[in-house]
Amino acid sequence: MYRTTLHGLLALAAVAQASPPPAGSVNNLKARIKNVVILEMENRSLDNLLGGQTLPGIDNPIQKGPFCNPYNVSNPAAGHVCSAANDYDSITQDPNHSAAGNNFEFYGTFTPDNDDIASGRLVATQQGFVQEQLSLYSSKVNQSTLAEQVMGYYSEDQVPVLTALVQNFVTFNHWHSAIPGPTDPNRLALVSGSSYGHGSNDASFTTRGFNQTSMFQSLTERGYQWRNYFQGSGTGPEASWFEWTYEAGLEGNVVDISQFFVDAAAGNLTSLSFLNPSCCGVGTTSMHPSGLISAGEALIKQVYESLRASPQWKETLFILTFDETGGFHDHVPPPLAPRPDDLTYTESTPNGKNYTLNFDRLGGRIPTLLISPWVSKGHVEQQHANEAGDVVSYSATSILRTLGYLFDFEPYNPRVEWSPSFEHLVNCRARDTPTTLPAADPFRA
Repeated sequence: MYRTTLHGLLALAAVAQASPPPAGSVNNLKARIKNVVILEMENRSLDNLLGGQTLPGIDNPIQKGPFCNPYNVSNPAAGHVCSAANDYDSITQDPNHSAAGNNFEFYGTFTPDNDDIASGRLVATQQGFVQEQLSLYSSKVNQSTLAEQVMGYYSEDQVPVLTALVQNFVTFNHWHSAIPGPTDPNRLALVSGSSYGHGSNDASFTTRGFNQTSMFQSLTERGYQWRNYFQGSGTGPEASWFEWTYEAGLEGNVVDISQFFVDAAAGNLTSLSFLNPSCCGVGTTSMHPSGLISAGEALIKQVYESLRASPQWKETLFILTFDETGGFHDHVPPPLAPRPDDLTYTESTPNGKNYTLNFDRLGGRIPTLLISPWVSKGHVEQQHANEAGDVVSYSATSILRTLGYLFDFEPYNPRVEWSPSFEHLVNCRARDTPTTLPAADPFRA
């Protein structure tokens, strides 16, 4: 149910005038896709991870750059650094990706004026990434290295698995994180449409602290099955965050990721498979900056090849996405978006002031790919019309919007209602796809 606020009433009025996607595209989605696999990785921006991709249509540093940041946003004369191909397989100086950190990276201040942002008087310049990285670590690491860490990008050769996927499937050029903040709130928004007023990785995420409806509950209530596969510690498992999972007696649906590969080989994948990589540090697979990019690529390769060899491949839609940008530079300003509810989040910022996030805008661009024999080869998807007819950017809640059409559940809130779906990217005819992907070899740390 929508909350009965002015914002909610306006959103409902807009919905009343909107029209759903063509019935043919939804029917085609239901006819072709029987199981959805979501692998959500960690903390990478599009410019960082896909910055070296040469496929036309991707707005990134190698095609549209270089893009530059000053060492000091208040003193441009102090010099600047520009995006360039780097070779960091791991970065131990984890960039700031808190709500306040995102503010500084986007707007050059920890406490931007929310009214100015909402009215369009203040637009993100994406100029604060280098200064924020220097403020955290300059006493330990030289400024050139720190600047390269947040402004650099990976060449096609350094990320061969992702390069092969970009060249063979669908890449979203305008896909943003749901929230300009850290991991857990973004992951919660992906599965339930809102972070429920949470803007940090607080204790609620380890104590079954959430009662809102999630994709897991919606599928169960409509007779579909799901599993949440997790690998070690670090991210999620999201299904365990909801009290409903335990009340429904479905905690057994949360299993080790090793079972995913067994289920894929046997053709026993459920309608929804949600995969959590391990995090964080060397030896983990999420692509968190402190882990190895190559280890994340190895997991993606393993998941893809298991699906490709599965008897269920020709009814599978594999969504590869990330939770948020992790403090890595992206040159595209995050757009505004409807508030999912009336909740806000307030945190103390490094300048000693408080900042309140209203959840009325998206975070930075993140890599997201749609992988299936039913999608076009080497297609770059731009923005798309939502139900109201507005051409807007995709985000995590676009997954909920699309799953709602596939599995027949309604949007949870105005943010999900506003989000564009992507069922139109599923074609009417399957095509050949690679059986294997290139090896993910470690490169110089």
